[in-house]
Parts: sequence; C-alpha cells; structure tokens
Amino acid sequence: MYLPSHFVETRYDVIRELIRDHPLATLVTLGPQGLDANHIPLELDPDPAPHGTLRGHVARANPVWRDFRAEVDALAIFQGPSAYVSPSWYPSKASTGKVVPTYNYLVVHAYAPLRIIHDEAWLRALVERLTNRFEAENPKRWHVSDAPPQFIDTMLRAIVGIELPVAKIQAKWKASQNRPEADRMGVAQSLRQLDDADAQAMAGWVERSSKS
Repeated sequence: MYLPSHFVETRYDVIRELIRDHPLATLVTLGPQGLDANHIPLELDPDPAPHGTLRGHVARANPVWRDFRAEVDALAIFQGPSAYVSPSWYPSKASTGKVVPTYNYLVVHAYAPLRIIHDEAWLRALVERLTNRFEAENPKRWHVSDAPPQFIDTMLRAIVGIELPVAKIQAKWKASQNRPEADRMGVAQSLRQLDDADAQAMAGWVERSSKS
C-alpha cells in the first residue's frame, strides 16, 4: 500500500476501533489460480500483543481454506468511512486555484499466516460470540440456542474456522491532513452538509486531524 508519512496511523486503539466498527474484511490469499479475495466478518482478539489475532469462518464449500499457499501471508483489509472531496470546498481555491479533487478514506491492512480450524467446540464458541455481538442492538435478539440443536450441529459441520495471528499492520488515515487548516475545516463543514453516513463520519475524522 502506498503510505505517505502524513497519512500513517499507528495508534493501535484507533486501529482496533476501525476493525471493531467495520468487521467485514476482504481476505486476500494466494492460491493455484493466483490471487483470491473473499469477504468475511472477522473478530479481533487483542492477544497476543502487539497486533492480536483475527478469527472467522468460511463455508466448507469455499475452496479458500484448501487452496492457499501457507508460506505466503494472507491479507485482511478493513475499509472504514470514505468520502469524495470537492476542490470547491477549499478556501484556498479562491486565492490560488491550485486545487484538485481527491478521495478521503480510512483503511487497515493486516498481514498474517492463515490457519484452518475444524474443531467443533472452537467453531461453536466463535459463532456464538459473533451472533451475540451482531444481535446486541436487535430488540428481538436471536440466540444460537433458539435453533434446534441438531440443526446447529449440521450448520457447524458446513463451515471451517480461520485464524490469523497478525504479524504486521498498516493503517492509512487519509483525512485531509495534507491540507492547510482552513481547507480542512472547509472539507469538514461541507461533509457535514451531506445526508450520508460515511460523509458525516469522515467529517469527524477531518475535524480530529485539524485539532492534532
């Protein structure tokens, strides 16, 4: 990943926050046919330090758990909020005209060896954790125990666990840090006027960069 120094994010609490809030990862592996990408929700266990461990599961019918080169690290990509930035939002446009469009975004790249897990107890515990997490805001919360036990057993046999002990993390926070203070504030104010959740979230990150 191209990573200019002014966009580098190294605060692990902030990186973990993005992974927690945007858990759907693009998992990139190298297999016999070349690069393969799968989209999988992953949970992050902070242990072991410093980068922690990512865990999830795939369908047993998905060849990714068989067709990957174990000697090559997998790459899990987590995409946070993103937003187009118009040159017209920069006050410096009026003074110099030397402005162009860009796109702001937050992204985390986690590199790790891919481990495959078939243990049913491990899979059941993972599924229960993921379910409890994603059902937390549901007023009619569903629990794994709501389904017939034999049905759950069948479903568990249809999935395979994956574990990624993270060896390296790169995080890029492109939130107008390379612009003058007045331009950053112009971007934040303009994003706030848009009826878009990503734009609102990005406005907050631009405002944070203005205070740093």
